[in-house]
Amino acid sequence: MDAPTNETPAVAFEHVALAFDDVEVLRDVSFSIPDGHMAILMGPSGGGKSLILKLILGLVRPDSGVIRIHGVRIDDMPERRLMTVRDDIGMLFQEGALFDSLTVGENVGFKLEDEHRMPAAEIQARVDAMLTATGLREFIDRSPAELSGGQRRRVAVARAMAAQPRLLLLDEPTSGLDPITAKTVDAAILALRDVEHVTMILVTHQLEDAFYLAGHEAVATPGGMAIVAAPHRSAKEVTFLVLDGGVITFDGSIDAILASDDAYISRSLAGWVPPLHA
Repeated sequence: MDAPTNETPAVAFEHVALAFDDVEVLRDVSFSIPDGHMAILMGPSGGGKSLILKLILGLVRPDSGVIRIHGVRIDDMPERRLMTVRDDIGMLFQEGALFDSLTVGENVGFKLEDEHRMPAAEIQARVDAMLTATGLREFIDRSPAELSGGQRRRVAVARAMAAQPRLLLLDEPTSGLDPITAKTVDAAILALRDVEHVTMILVTHQLEDAFYLAGHEAVATPGGMAIVAAPHRSAKEVTFLVLDGGVITFDGSIDAILASDDAYISRSLAGWVPPLHA
């Protein structure tokens, strides 16, 4: 197999199908995500969006089709080799899944110590960097129980990024959070996307968060990180994917999704105006 090049997609699905018993969940899923870009995956509840993330991690195998991560086929890869692929993928689960018995810093550094066996000084440096990027450095010695819901979710984002994966999977990162708290999580995601240049796949039902992430970017300023509107830049680097009926029914930019006549998109956006287009 040829070595991946800079033009090799970070993730590529080719006609992927998967059924459980007689229920066909995915029947012909094809898409690709360029390295360094963000894909926002939307669609009806129970339609298989989280299953897409499990397929990328190799936790579930497709019945047919091909899945490639950074140019390497993984759908038929032995479990032992998959462990190496997973080392380059960060995953944020819906509930964050922090360890209550560990401090914030210990949670973020857990994988680095437990799996990567990094020296303590390197772990501390990486933990400091991730908590600074997510705006939580001052909470490093706190327990998760002392944090708000949004802060815990940002700790989970920092932990997912601690091992410096090239690919980050986010499953409903702002679910259950109030709009103001959700924006703090969105800001942390933008900082990692635009500063660390990590490829991201984000599953969400939150329209406002989806359009906010697609239309903004994080930039470094003398006073620290700032989030600014950047619809034209992001339109080239953020892709909306809609999974409906077991297939990808839409694959395009923020402007394209606003102009789409896709049935699910039309129902979702009916009567709603995205912040940048209000």
